[in-house]
Formats: sequence, structure tokens, C-alpha cells
Amino acid sequence: MKENEEHKEGEESKGTTEKLWSATRKTFHNATFRANQYKRVVQKKIDLASLHKKISNTHCDLGKLIDDSRDSGAADLLAAEDVSALLQKLDSLKQAAAILEEEIEAIKAEIPLAEEQEKESSQGE
Repeated sequence: MKENEEHKEGEESKGTTEKLWSATRKTFHNATFRANQYKRVVQKKIDLASLHKKISNTHCDLGKLIDDSRDSGAADLLAAEDVSALLQKLDSLKQAAAILEEEIEAIKAEIPLAEEQEKESSQGE
């Protein structure tokens, strides 16, 4: 009888240890996932800030070019090759910024694999 009780206690402590180890692994996985996610978001935001600076500089260049063209007496300012090239550059920079913003939102929406599996198992029950 005493051996049977010791056997049960050994199984309980083994089960508790496994649960503790599983919880520790899950917590570690979540922490590393969130840290990596944060790192990726920060890098994308740095890239986005750089793009916004380029957009701002292109706006300045465009304004200066239009002002210089107007001062020189150019008739159709928007038809000039330099102006249209800057407008195209501005459009591509804005498009790249929009893509980066979407990527940031996608990264923020990601969930760790463990959480995803828990959601699926709880939905299946």
C-alpha cells in the first residue's frame, strides 16, 4: 500500500514538473516571439521614417523646381520633364510608404504558433 502511494506521488511530481517545464517553454517562446516581432516593427518604422524624410525632401525639391520654372517664365510647369520625374518619384515613395505601413500592421497582427494552436484546440472542443 505504501509503495502504491509513493508511486502515485512520483507520478504527480513528474506530471507537475512536466507541466512546469511546458509552461516555461511556452512563456519563453512567447517572449522571444514578441521580442522578434517588436524588433521587426521597429525596423519597419525606421524604414518608414526614412521614406517620409525622402518624401519631404522630394516635396522641397519639387517646390523649388516649380518656383524656379515660374521665375524663368515657363508656361506649362507640370509638363516639364523634371517636374514629372519628381512627381513620379514622389508617387513611388508614397506607394512604398503605404506598403511599409501595411507590413507593420501585418507584423503586429501575427500571433505566436502556441497561441494559434491553443485557439484552434479550444475552438474544436
